[in-house]
Amino acid sequence: METSSVFPEPGMQQLPGSRAGNAPEDDDGGDGKGSMDGNGVSENPYAGLVALLRAAWLSGKTRPLEYRVAQLEALGRFLEEKKQEILEAAALDVGKPPFEAELTEILLCKNELHEALNNLCQWMKDEPVERNMVRAGRGWGKDPCPVQSWLGRGMGMGPAVKSWGPHVGGVLQATRLDSAFIRKDPYGVVLIIGPWNCPVNLLLGPLVGAIAAGNCAVIKPSEMTKNTEKLMAEGLPSYLDRDCFAVVTAGVQETSRLLENKFDYIFFTGSPSMGRVVMAAAAQHLTPVTLELGGKNPCYVSDTCDVRSVARRVAWGRFFNAGQTCVAPDYVLCTLEMQEKLMPALREAITEFYGSNPRESPDFGRIMGQKEFQRIRALLCSGRVAIGGQTDEKDLYIAPTVLVDVQPSDPIMQEVILGPILPIVAVASVDEAIDFINNRERPLAVYVFSSDDKVVAQVLERTSSGGFCSNDTLMHMILTSLPFGGIGCSGLGKYHGKFTFDTFTHQRGCLHRNMGLEALNALRYPPYSKHRVGIVCAASRVKHKGSCTLL
Repeated sequence: METSSVFPEPGMQQLPGSRAGNAPEDDDGGDGKGSMDGNGVSENPYAGLVALLRAAWLSGKTRPLEYRVAQLEALGRFLEEKKQEILEAAALDVGKPPFEAELTEILLCKNELHEALNNLCQWMKDEPVERNMVRAGRGWGKDPCPVQSWLGRGMGMGPAVKSWGPHVGGVLQATRLDSAFIRKDPYGVVLIIGPWNCPVNLLLGPLVGAIAAGNCAVIKPSEMTKNTEKLMAEGLPSYLDRDCFAVVTAGVQETSRLLENKFDYIFFTGSPSMGRVVMAAAAQHLTPVTLELGGKNPCYVSDTCDVRSVARRVAWGRFFNAGQTCVAPDYVLCTLEMQEKLMPALREAITEFYGSNPRESPDFGRIMGQKEFQRIRALLCSGRVAIGGQTDEKDLYIAPTVLVDVQPSDPIMQEVILGPILPIVAVASVDEAIDFINNRERPLAVYVFSSDDKVVAQVLERTSSGGFCSNDTLMHMILTSLPFGGIGCSGLGKYHGKFTFDTFTHQRGCLHRNMGLEALNALRYPPYSKHRVGIVCAASRVKHKGSCTLL
């Protein structure tokens, strides 16, 4: 998700009984929480906040199912009771139409919330796993189990073990007697940094997973969306447990100080340049990260398709939120013949959606600020304007625009657009389109439109991207059952639905062994012998069962 930033005054939602910048009196400044000066005040302004949240997490408060459900339900009440304020903030900050704001900021976030509430009990359960040690009495064909044979001969065992004789087959299965499982542990204190273009959902969506997984969390809204930032900082703490969740308001410089603290997981949505800063800061504490960064998403349109449907779906995906979405189709690849057919269909679709003058349409958004407006307007020099191209800096308006005769070297092809401009690049074939895609950084999404399933399969098989969608745009990210995330420069990690829970969960491998039957362990104890090595290897081996077939 591409974002740029400004530097407002720093601040944060304080927790009860603490002052911003003060660590607990008994904190010695260790564990990455910031050093202390002679007056006991941390040099890092956020060290005390992180320390208080860590103390709450270590108390075990966030672990019970009942607590997690209560916090998720409280978050749901925030979304419901503050719905109108959220819509108004989205309109003021990003010029987002009410329909688009309710869909992207409210509905998608509620879907994540309800998915977690509906399944959390199952997600939290320990997950039993297979145990491969000593499958005695089965799987050996005509040969006896080596351990059974060894024990049957009474090698090194007492009379009690010898007396088991042939009956050991169903009993002596080493780890088969034990309990092996995956425990779904929370990471601890996590940091979530949100972007400006979808400032509620892309902040609270990850928070749903963090809460569901049992973590404490610091969340930082984008400083560029002032109204949403204020709503989060002032409203959210009234709903969530302040001992475990805090809202920090900060610009880039202050966020750098925040990142100096030791977090147990960091979830960042923003630009690749800031993603590198976040990853470098996380590396200081070996903190795992998820980076949602966006990219130039190609859209290949084959010669065999319903042109009118393609035009409507591409136009909707490109001009939704005035083009300011990380998964919007960034450019179209098609033949010159298809371009000739597509142009009137795109013009018709834009008129159908926004009228003859999109500036007057209540359903077309605005650019979020002067800096973004000037950046996007400068891209209009690429190629030739075939549709739209009108701008109004005072109103932060850029018309839905289609560019043709665009060259790969043009400025608009060198960066993510994040605006209402759709360049069309001519290619001779699907093979050339695939080569064009593969010669660039891997995008967040690849789109393909074709009535020929073989063409769709070819693009899917021969390209690499965070996600994929055929014959539509944006819709794959609505499904909570699909992972959403980038690859390479478009991001690291995934979330949505259970994938968000898994992101904020440490899968802890656990083996609970029986204290009895110590005789079974004699094979692995010194003094070693070649004979014992053979028996242990044979008993512990995972056998190759043969080839598998992809249906």
